[in-house]
Formats: sequence, C-alpha cells, structure tokens
Amino acid sequence: MDVGAIIIVIALVIVMPVGILMSMVGLAGALGGLVGRDRDLDNVTDEGEPNEYLALSDSNPYED
Repeated sequence: MDVGAIIIVIALVIVMPVGILMSMVGLAGALGGLVGRDRDLDNVTDEGEPNEYLALSDSNPYED
C-alpha cells in the first residue's frame, strides 16, 4: 500500500470532519448570542425592569 494513499485516507476520515465541525463553532456562538439578546429584550416590562423570567434566569441558586 502506498504511503500517499494512507495519508489521503487519514485526511479524509479524521482531519476533514474535525475541521468542518470546528469551523461551525463561531457561527453557532454568534447565532446563540443574537437569539439570547432578543429573548432578553422580550423579557422586559414596559417600565424597563426585568420580568420574573429574566430575574429567575439571572439568579444564582447556589449563593446564600
């Protein structure tokens, strides 16, 4: 078996899928940030104060 063929198989099976998955990390983070920002704006009362859902999401259940 040729060494070049082994290198190509390794590149196609290991390197390419990992590279494709890692390239989507930035896109997923950007979309998550945009969606989260819109949800936070929807959870504000008319006076500009956070409603119960936003206050609950910001609370820390582990603090005294």
